[in-house]
Amino acid sequence: MSRRHFISPKIQDTLFKYFAVFCTAFALLTLLVLLIDITIKGVQRIDWAFFTNLPSRHPEQSGIYTALAGMVSLLVLTLLIALPIGILSGIYLQEYGKRNRLAKFIEINISNLAGVPSVIYGILGLQLFVRTAGLGNSILSGALTLSLLIMPVIIVSTREAIKAVPDSLREAAYGLGATKWQTIRRVVLPASFGGILTGIILSISRAIGETAPLIVVGALAYVPFIPEGPMDQYTSLPIQIFNWTSRPQQGFVTNAAAGIIVLLLFTFILNGAAIYLRNRWYKKTAI
Repeated sequence: MSRRHFISPKIQDTLFKYFAVFCTAFALLTLLVLLIDITIKGVQRIDWAFFTNLPSRHPEQSGIYTALAGMVSLLVLTLLIALPIGILSGIYLQEYGKRNRLAKFIEINISNLAGVPSVIYGILGLQLFVRTAGLGNSILSGALTLSLLIMPVIIVSTREAIKAVPDSLREAAYGLGATKWQTIRRVVLPASFGGILTGIILSISRAIGETAPLIVVGALAYVPFIPEGPMDQYTSLPIQIFNWTSRPQQGFVTNAAAGIIVLLLFTFILNGAAIYLRNRWYKKTAI
């Protein structure tokens, strides 16, 4: 009997199943331990003053007011830039683009860009927006950099969602006399909205916690004011957390843990709202 048949396929399947369960349980347990540790350290610091106070060199007086405002402004501006370009690019590549070598080359590179480390986008944004375009370390340069970061995810998810729409729906619309754009706008996009929204959720989740590209393009660790326009300087909650973790005082470590809790809650609420809207849209289209 050959060595490869020494263990029966059924036993191999069982061993692999238990190994996969063990790896999953280990990862979840590690995550749970980290969440419990952060919660114990930071929940005592979360109060109304923590949300409304400006940054301070005294940990008990320091808050996340400017960091939270900067993060929200940065996220809104990023979505305003990335969503139209990403969704329209996905529509063009899937519905209008020709199936040739150039299109295949573009598709491969877009998929590869989705896995590029975020610090590379930071270096690109530093050279392209901060220095060449002369935007400086403004909130606009940070938003443009994050837009480049999340745009491949939006394009790929939009294409996959549109590709999943059955051709019978398109043919039915054409049979009723609809043009190509009318078919896309009234049939394809509503049917693929759930998948597109999933890609937007993933892109927001990635953008909201990014620190490395913002550090590279010049986001400040200390900003005692609220940004009022796209050319103002800014900070973000991940940057503020990074700054606190580099301080030697134990009070700043507690502040960092509290900031992580707020960032996680913000992410969970945002994702929960988007998932709720997606499921509601699926039910509506199913009916």
